Amino acid sequence: MLLIIEPAALGPAASPPSAETAPGTASDSSAPGDSRDGTKAAGDPPDGTKAPAGSLDRSMARGDSGGWPMRRGTLTALKKLSERGVQPAMESGSHPGPGIPALLEQEEITLADPESKKWKDQPLERLRVTVAPDGSLIVNKDDGSTGHATDRPSDRHKPGGSDADSIETGKAQNDSGPSFPDWPALAAWLLGSRRTATRNRKTAETDISVRVNLDGTGKSRIDTGIPFYDHMLDQIARHGYMDIDVACRGDLDIDEHHTIEDTAIALGEAIGEALGNKRGIGRYGFAVAMDETRSLVAIDLSGRPWCVFEGTFRREKVGDFPTEMTSHFFHTLAMALKATLHVSVKGENDHHQIEACFKGLARCLRQAVDRNEHYLDILPSSKGML
Repeated sequence: MLLIIEPAALGPAASPPSAETAPGTASDSSAPGDSRDGTKAAGDPPDGTKAPAGSLDRSMARGDSGGWPMRRGTLTALKKLSERGVQPAMESGSHPGPGIPALLEQEEITLADPESKKWKDQPLERLRVTVAPDGSLIVNKDDGSTGHATDRPSDRHKPGGSDADSIETGKAQNDSGPSFPDWPALAAWLLGSRRTATRNRKTAETDISVRVNLDGTGKSRIDTGIPFYDHMLDQIARHGYMDIDVACRGDLDIDEHHTIEDTAIALGEAIGEALGNKRGIGRYGFAVAMDETRSLVAIDLSGRPWCVFEGTFRREKVGDFPTEMTSHFFHTLAMALKATLHVSVKGENDHHQIEACFKGLARCLRQAVDRNEHYLDILPSSKGML
């Protein structure tokens, strides 16, 4: 795999260093991070001292001290990726921030040129790391052309759009790929199984596309045509720290039933597929109080579908969402996900009750799908199967 890195993804954006002061050039007589006039440079440690020539502090180089010119954990993550067959790369003409080349050299991390003959002709998977406006790292599939990832925004919410590779292609400004808060999280995702999935479901009544990333950051793009339902599905993403995209066109001229039911089916199937072999997961989840409302939600990703819902509602609808469809959503999701799901809710406000159920589900799912690095190869079942 070739991992093409945008300079800003390694550290603060910087102007290309001049030949006079670039680290590693013949005219560079100062230590990495020093400036020619002896004043503090951008690459110096945060306490104002200078790194002795030829002996950069390794703990600081790994980003363990604030103010160092690289993102926290970057060097450790890049080293691990390199050792596992992922080749970091940066296009010729691109320049990381001051001091970064010296840090990479010290850790024996080489940035390949993706356009060189050595790498361009190899049949490798190419991914590109860019930076989102909020500073998070975005991973997109790269098409091999200089400076750009493939842009396919038309497939983003198109029911039936292709996502067979579990990662969408697209330019960074579209934020179409999975995002990560730091390099350790990105490296863990690359080196582990990528727990993403897409389900497309088309019937005479609905046309649905659902995409999930179990190891996301809580981002969502939801459009079912039922605003309150969109709001509830967003709660699953936001409080479950999953990325969820849902696009649905249903027969709302008839009623809301098919849209809510079929979306739950597609979502449940997508989560189930993203779980893969389920090794290392927590399997169980429990939770949620919301003002006067108490919602208790328990889940077991057992492979045995069952649902128990206990709760009553006073109103026929909350917004455009029929309250009777609340229990039906959870039942349908449990069947599609092949999970045991128990939901109990008590309260006075029907809006709060429904929202507490969805938030409780989100927290339960987060606990149940989380993987522990200490038992990644262990299946949490005495039967040896889930």
